[in-house]
Amino acid sequence: MSMRINDDFSRPVVMQGGALPWVASPVAGVERRMLFRIGGEVARATSLVRYAPGSVFPRHEHGGGEEILVLDGLFQDEHGDYPAGSYFRNPPGSAHVPASGPGCVIFVKLWQFRAADARLVVRRPGEGERLTPGAGMARAVQLFDDGYEDVRLENWLPGARLRMANEHGLELLVLSGEVALAGELLGPQGWARFPAGSPVEATAGPSGAALWLKRAPLSLPGQGALPG
Repeated sequence: MSMRINDDFSRPVVMQGGALPWVASPVAGVERRMLFRIGGEVARATSLVRYAPGSVFPRHEHGGGEEILVLDGLFQDEHGDYPAGSYFRNPPGSAHVPASGPGCVIFVKLWQFRAADARLVVRRPGEGERLTPGAGMARAVQLFDDGYEDVRLENWLPGARLRMANEHGLELLVLSGEVALAGELLGPQGWARFPAGSPVEATAGPSGAALWLKRAPLSLPGQGALPG
């Protein structure tokens, strides 16, 4: 069954992803919180995915690429173990057998690569290019930048008010703490997406906040077409 969830890229989306119900996948022990989706079981999608201890997803190919940030627990495949804080990009045409012995929660983006993006990227916790923190930040690390996508981890100071440039499009996920923006107070797994245009203003909560951010067009040029 084809689904369309938050598929209008011209409108901002701000939601507490952690409050969404977990929806069963076709594989026992693997559940999803769907943030964005166009398609059926094969879809252009952004999701939070939970693996129960001992669950294994069958081997599959990433026709349109797969981007993952491990939020909790230990994500595994035949290539290695990825603890919380790991970030990787599996390019179009790659394949693996994802699993988790102890269980995990991951943030996943599917079928959102440029077809020409063939680079495999693996960042272990703490890896990435350290950047000079901007005003209101304690830390900023760049995970990926190819001229189309700029992906970062940022730690915001308690109560900091930030004004984020939004020339191309902006997406963020709250990892810890709280962030107030667009009239909403987002806690862990809070997700937001803004079309290119006006800067986005946000305020960190009293304990600060850690975020994953992507500055990029919401629909990249040259994305692969979904099958069917």
